Amino acid sequence: MPTESAATAAVAPAGTPPAQPGRSRHLGLALLVIAAAQLMVVLDATITNIALPAIQTDLNVTDANLAWIVNSYALAFGGLLLLGGRAGDLFGRRRMFQAGITVFTLASLLGGLAPNESLLIGARILQGVGAALAAPSALALITTTFPQGKRRNTAMGVYAAMGGVGATVGLLLGGVLTDLLDWRFVFFVNIPIGLVVLAGTRTLVEAERHPGRLDIPGAITGTGGLLALVYGITRGGEHGWTNTLTLVSFTGAAALLAAFLLLQARVSDPMMPLRLLKDRNRSGSYATMLFIGAGMFATFYFLTLYMQLILGYSPVKTGFAYLPFSFGMAAAAGISAKLVTHVAPRMIAGPGLLVAAVGMFWFATLEPDSSFTSHLMPAMFVTALGLGMSFVPMTLGAVSGVAHHDTGIASALLNTAQQIGGALGLAILSTISTSAADDKLPDAATTLYRGLAAKDFGLVAKAGEALTHGYTMAFVAAGTMFLAGLAITVWAINAGRQHAEDGAPAVHMG
Repeated sequence: MPTESAATAAVAPAGTPPAQPGRSRHLGLALLVIAAAQLMVVLDATITNIALPAIQTDLNVTDANLAWIVNSYALAFGGLLLLGGRAGDLFGRRRMFQAGITVFTLASLLGGLAPNESLLIGARILQGVGAALAAPSALALITTTFPQGKRRNTAMGVYAAMGGVGATVGLLLGGVLTDLLDWRFVFFVNIPIGLVVLAGTRTLVEAERHPGRLDIPGAITGTGGLLALVYGITRGGEHGWTNTLTLVSFTGAAALLAAFLLLQARVSDPMMPLRLLKDRNRSGSYATMLFIGAGMFATFYFLTLYMQLILGYSPVKTGFAYLPFSFGMAAAAGISAKLVTHVAPRMIAGPGLLVAAVGMFWFATLEPDSSFTSHLMPAMFVTALGLGMSFVPMTLGAVSGVAHHDTGIASALLNTAQQIGGALGLAILSTISTSAADDKLPDAATTLYRGLAAKDFGLVAKAGEALTHGYTMAFVAAGTMFLAGLAITVWAINAGRQHAEDGAPAVHMG
């Protein structure tokens, strides 16, 4: 699922203090607090997807800017995740966790009250900042609050489960809230959760702080470069690739990203330690996850638009329609977690990505009147099976052989790769989809809404055909991205099977 983390290795750092005996009675409440925070951050990605058509209608959002409602969150979260983790090390994990939840909750209030698309996108960026501060500290707080052994393992398992549960809850809750109340409640729902989490943070045990400093220049150049790149792709599809502002965006992105890499090679406390990319298995895992994120984010985005705009599904029906995806993902992840002790990672991830690509090409055969039971449901299940088979091996590739003090940053980089890949992929694929649809019928989305308002069903059918054609072209491109990930997996990832005594890390899918 496209959430704030695709796969997190729950690796407890050595030497973390056990929970204080006097606080043991509070462990259940502490786990509830961390799990609720993780649930809130995870469900916020999928809950917004379901509400997109309602948001577009209410705020008159253009097709190009609609993708930014998803991408702004992903870019802010992915671009600042490593900085958020470092801030927790320096200033205290509980303090950063509290700050992140506070920012996220306030941003949710602003998003629910937003009168236009600009303020909504701004609120989504703030939500991403809050998530980037809270998410890395949430996992670290488990290691400082829970004693080693069964209690910590249980807490890690609950934390990991929130990834899959949160994504599914987001899809269903988004549909129910949008249908029964209003799209604004997909943001308002975070406020009571955030306040309860903040009240419960007193049960969490602070860890010792570590020396060092924040890589602010790295955060500015890295995140700024990615924003400029995504904006350039989006603007290029809308206004032309030779448009002055498009070219300025690409030039700025190249300059900022080059500066980012130079800074990471020279500063003493880099946001992204380049030493982690020297191992081919690790760098291969990051690159593969980039492509997985690119295709997976787009799947939810375009399928939601297809089901609501073309098939006429209500938001709540759309949420329930995604259940085959959730079941397929959970089943495949469970199977692959067992297989990693018997089979080399690429022998699991490779076939998984091939199956996922088959699912995407199946989606590419959708028509305006395709059946859910005979077309959408099996294609969803196949795609989810393939993706679920890929997550665990990619996690192992990211953290295998990493120095103990780098395990946190190594797994965080994998999450970053998925978020950034999702943002870049959605920018590219929404450009492809809009261009393909507009080639068949200029301004197809606006024409659809105009036809619905005028009850001109001939115009609605014509616009539906054009939009469906655009969505299917995006699915073809997404399938190609999965095949690119497959090629990287086969070429770069050569690690052997995970030995049972090594212990496969706990993994959750986003």
